[in-house]
Amino acid sequence: MLPVTNDECALFLDFDGTLVDIAERPDAVVLDPALPEVLTRLEERLGGALAIISGRPINFLDGQFGASLFDTAGLHGLEHRIAGRLMLCDPDDHPDLRAAIERLEEVVSSKPGVLIEDKGCSVAVHWRQAPQEKDFALATAHAAVEALGSSYRVQHGKAVAEILPAAAGKGAVIEKFLQHPPYRGRRPIFIGDDLTDENGFKMVNALGGLSVRIGAGETVARERLGTPSDLRKSLSRWAREGSLPFNWTSDT
Repeated sequence: MLPVTNDECALFLDFDGTLVDIAERPDAVVLDPALPEVLTRLEERLGGALAIISGRPINFLDGQFGASLFDTAGLHGLEHRIAGRLMLCDPDDHPDLRAAIERLEEVVSSKPGVLIEDKGCSVAVHWRQAPQEKDFALATAHAAVEALGSSYRVQHGKAVAEILPAAAGKGAVIEKFLQHPPYRGRRPIFIGDDLTDENGFKMVNALGGLSVRIGAGETVARERLGTPSDLRKSLSRWAREGSLPFNWTSDT
């Protein structure tokens, strides 16, 4: 049994709760200032096969990483950038969703701490600052999806319910990346922390890759790390020393 080498694998990384710690508000996350350089060095070791796979819009992620424009999938795969080729989602293509977002903002206006995060082509209902309003927030999100119809679905996460087009999902976009250089022919590693990452774990497992869950909770992931800080330390060591931080062999 030989360990998997850098030129055999492709690395896919969730953002919130994985690369950065979860914050009380979506706009309050703090990126470790050393992380862009670590990921750039790791991207070089992997021959370019490194991508951020997030529910955030690409424009937000680019703003976090500054000059480091990594390959990225945003909005759970509704938009992506592969090897510099950018495909963004146009909110104008979702007029029913845009109207639903306006109604959602009105509905939650009387509930302090329940936040609407308008992502353009999807919308998230957050209740982290108002845990007592969980049932209200969930019912509100599900009612909105019921009105929108089968073209949209609710995706649950940590103190959040997101409404997005039914075709969106991290598993599908990881599979898309693997069809293009420099990812093609490589074994995927996907690291995430939430329910939103589970279909990505399933896809990676089915492809003979490695799935890694950050933190506690039921999961189909095959490995686990404790915290985003633990992951950042592992990625830094990987970038510095060149050896994968997981016990993963070529016959896994």
